[in-house]
Amino acid sequence: MLDYRFIADNIDAVKQNIADRYMKADAEMVVKLFGRRTCLVTAIQKLQEKRNANAAAMKGKPETEERQRLVEDGKKLKEEIAAAETELARVEAALEEEARRIPNMAHPEAPRGKEDKDNREVKRVGEPVQLDFEWADHVKLGQDLDIIDFDSATKVSGTKFYYLKNEGVFLELGLIRYALDILQNRGFTPFITPDIAREEILTGIGFNPRGEESNVYTLEGEDTCLVGTAEITLGGYYSNTVLPKDSLPLRMAGLSHCFRREAGAAGQFSKGLYRVHQFTKLEMFVYCLPEESGRFHEELRAVEEEIFSGLEIPYRVVDTCTGDLGAPAYRKWDLEAWMPGRGMPGIVMPGGDWGEVTSTSNCTDYQARRLNIKYKDDDGKNKFVHMLNGTAVAVSRAIIAILENFQQADGSVRLPKALVPYCGFEFIKPKLT
Repeated sequence: MLDYRFIADNIDAVKQNIADRYMKADAEMVVKLFGRRTCLVTAIQKLQEKRNANAAAMKGKPETEERQRLVEDGKKLKEEIAAAETELARVEAALEEEARRIPNMAHPEAPRGKEDKDNREVKRVGEPVQLDFEWADHVKLGQDLDIIDFDSATKVSGTKFYYLKNEGVFLELGLIRYALDILQNRGFTPFITPDIAREEILTGIGFNPRGEESNVYTLEGEDTCLVGTAEITLGGYYSNTVLPKDSLPLRMAGLSHCFRREAGAAGQFSKGLYRVHQFTKLEMFVYCLPEESGRFHEELRAVEEEIFSGLEIPYRVVDTCTGDLGAPAYRKWDLEAWMPGRGMPGIVMPGGDWGEVTSTSNCTDYQARRLNIKYKDDDGKNKFVHMLNGTAVAVSRAIIAILENFQQADGSVRLPKALVPYCGFEFIKPKLT
């Protein structure tokens, strides 16, 4: 959430930012309500001063006509204060509701645009794998290797669920431990977080718990939801807290299941493991001083690059356009891995495309304002921290990239060297039928 005064003082820039992000929000209404709130606060203060003066004038006075008049004035002032406070509560609720619709300001260098095609590639590491045999996508590979079972999961749980089995189980666990070791070496505190969070925490982070456009599973009869990412639980960890300045930065790594409705997600690029209702993810989170968030954003991106460089997977980094940032993000980097299966099957790879595997966002103080997370500065004042998040590894998408890039002519899949010590095998081979 943006500061109300900032919105009022920068109304044109805020309105342009809303337009750049292709969102619906009424900045003019926020300014109007903010002005009304300011007037009400001033009016209440003046009424309280009159009430205090009236009480002082009445003190020690005998029962006279003048005292009776002061008593009546006191009753009237009490009623006026109560009415003004009721109106103030109504205005403050409306102000907060309208202000929450306004997205964070976007970084000046973030590409202006609406869709993925408007993102800007800033770096490429490795080249797309050239296969000189008839290759398969991860869905077929998972079936032939007997490590992924979509059919049984559909029967048991519905579409967009899956079973991992055999070497697939160790591949998931190996990816998690591989990434955790990198994060621990970089000073991140590891967590296994709850898979459920209160709606107020989701709202504070910037997720919409309810409504047709929500991507969240809500729990019936409870004010709670299944989390779509450990960003929610890590970001809520210090809600309503004032942190000591010398405790910052705080680096956290959270392992959780992630649950997403993915309503309407369909098409070739959503098949198999790419968009599922449940998956495992290791998430990074940082609380830091405002002047340091840009540096930590680059650090989170560097960790993501270290993880995928170590996995020998070709990837590119893109600067995400304003229309695809998400309301809390000031700037977002995406890592997109090369996925040969994102194309039509054939000889010498006539298809293939980049697919997002990680992202990292600097949310500045947007989430901290909503969750009331501050630090005590050297001047003794409480100020809002900056909060950042980044994917260390979304296991399902990492598995796609590994299977499709490391498939062999004999139908097996070779593991990246970095994973072999964690998984205990070098190859996943087709099962004999």
